[in-house]
Amino acid sequence: MDALKDRIPDYARDLRLNISSILTPQGALGLTEAQLWMVAFASAIAARNADLARAIEDEAAPHLSQAEIEAARSAAAIMGMNNVYYRFLHLVDDEEYAKLPARLRMNVIGSPGIPKADFELVSLAVSAVNGCGKCVIAHERMLRQHEVSREAVQSAVRIAAVIHAIAGVLDYETARAA
Repeated sequence: MDALKDRIPDYARDLRLNISSILTPQGALGLTEAQLWMVAFASAIAARNADLARAIEDEAAPHLSQAEIEAARSAAAIMGMNNVYYRFLHLVDDEEYAKLPARLRMNVIGSPGIPKADFELVSLAVSAVNGCGKCVIAHERMLRQHEVSREAVQSAVRIAAVIHAIAGVLDYETARAA
């Protein structure tokens, strides 16, 4: 992780400072250590930077069970599909599409292998990275029904925001160096 932070250029030093603080219990208020690392890992996968995702996975592994690692991967995968589909429903100016069955398999949402609230939290973070307003609204509402604090929700989205921004900077710097 330190090697990855060293790759963040000075123009993005705030991101370097933010990643150091948000990936701590003090910087991710309201989240358990497992929630913090699942959110970070799934957000890194969603941000589509392989180096960042591997670095976060390596850092997260000692803090997560195998079920939590798989759930983070599953949330990134299923939300990658759902966020495109439900963003379309949200953006299209024809309510008839919402009446049609999605006909997409989403079994992992019903049986994620971890507590439902934890999976919803990770799904919210991935949906924020992917920019799906409809999914962000749905997952935030579900989290509130599970009595997850607004502070925890905000922490998850802050982690997703920083991870997403770092992925973009790293991608840019790689392309710039080529």
